[in-house]
Amino acid sequence: MRLVSRRTMLGGTAALAVAATLAACSGSSGSDDGVGNVYFLNFKPEAEAAFKEIAKAYKDKTGVEVKVVTAASGSYEQTLKTEVAKSDAPTLFNLNGPVGYANWSKYASDLSDQPFTKALTDETMTIRGEDDKIYGVPLGTEGYGLIYNGAILTKYFATSGAKAASVEEITSFDKLKEVVEDMQSKKAELGIDGVFASTSLAPGEDWRWQTHLANYPVFYEFRDAGVQDAEELKLTYGDQYKAIFDLYLNNSTVDRTATSAKTVTDSMAEFALGKAAFVQNGNWAWSQISEVEGNTVKEEDIHFMPIYIGVKGEEKSGIAIGTENFLTINSQASKEDQKATADFLTWLFTDAEGAKMASEKLGIIAPYEAFADLAPADPLGKQVVEYMNNDDLYAVNWVFSAFPSQDFKDQLGQNLAQYASNKQDWSAVTTYFVDQWAAEKKA
Repeated sequence: MRLVSRRTMLGGTAALAVAATLAACSGSSGSDDGVGNVYFLNFKPEAEAAFKEIAKAYKDKTGVEVKVVTAASGSYEQTLKTEVAKSDAPTLFNLNGPVGYANWSKYASDLSDQPFTKALTDETMTIRGEDDKIYGVPLGTEGYGLIYNGAILTKYFATSGAKAASVEEITSFDKLKEVVEDMQSKKAELGIDGVFASTSLAPGEDWRWQTHLANYPVFYEFRDAGVQDAEELKLTYGDQYKAIFDLYLNNSTVDRTATSAKTVTDSMAEFALGKAAFVQNGNWAWSQISEVEGNTVKEEDIHFMPIYIGVKGEEKSGIAIGTENFLTINSQASKEDQKATADFLTWLFTDAEGAKMASEKLGIIAPYEAFADLAPADPLGKQVVEYMNNDDLYAVNWVFSAFPSQDFKDQLGQNLAQYASNKQDWSAVTTYFVDQWAAEKKA
């Protein structure tokens, strides 16, 4: 996947405006000894503790301070706009795909000749500018799908009249639906509150549906057309999107009308405590499951299943694999801080100690040479690698980096919440998706 930027006006106007007026004051001055410091504005709240542990290890080794600040879920772009205007601005930040690069190109550095860039095993997984230079490098490759508790499913398969005898029989939406609805009818017998953990639709907590699940109809439409982006969507697979979303809502631990108040933390806790058999999430969720107080799910019972939505041939699909986190160095930071930041990334991605910490603490599968022999320690990370290496299945690529803007996704989430609460019908979701996509792409 070659992620070449396409300049847009989607949310980037404010970013470019502040670039001209704040460039002089946004560069940090470095440390008193001229060595430079690192300030990383982290995109993933669930990885904050791990990044701070890595930062401490790097300071202990080099004496260089690595400050880690984490934006609240769903607020990264706004937080970045605020932080970049300060005298002590981030020296290292995330670009969310080509749209993110279009917004922040004035602050993105040319990383083409950096040691960590040259250590990439797949340079197509970068963000390139129109000049063909590399301005963003991947943090890692991740995967998401349906995480399930094998112990609960094994218990279900032993029930009278079970609709399947093993997980291997579930390779389509129709079979998944049949099994899920039967499990929901037997939830008391299975000792669960519902088959799926609650669908978190509180503002800022809805990214699993307005981004990750919404990726599916767009991926299949793009695949049919042989493209990686489109000015307009037909939402050909909108009915399938609705079908899987309804399956979540109608076979859950909570009533669908309660989902607007639910968070991702609520959902992950329900799964970790054995109240649900399934939860849609990615390999980064292992820490959220394992660290929940009272967790009852054993490591050997944690597994991935592809998300089936009812597309022809989906029995050959794997989980969704890709990345949305591309790192860049703030070109407006002081030269000392830019160098310190580049040195930190070189250590993280090319040094044996740094790569080992990144693999173990962050659970990432990174496309750099130093990670070649580093298998993820957690069960979900191991399964991502297995799916990546399974040539019999196709991966569902992450195409949501082509979504017009964060605001587009946020408003899609609110439309999904209104639908879940029975305050509007599905046609409103479809109309918003199609019309707003076209309007923002045209802008």
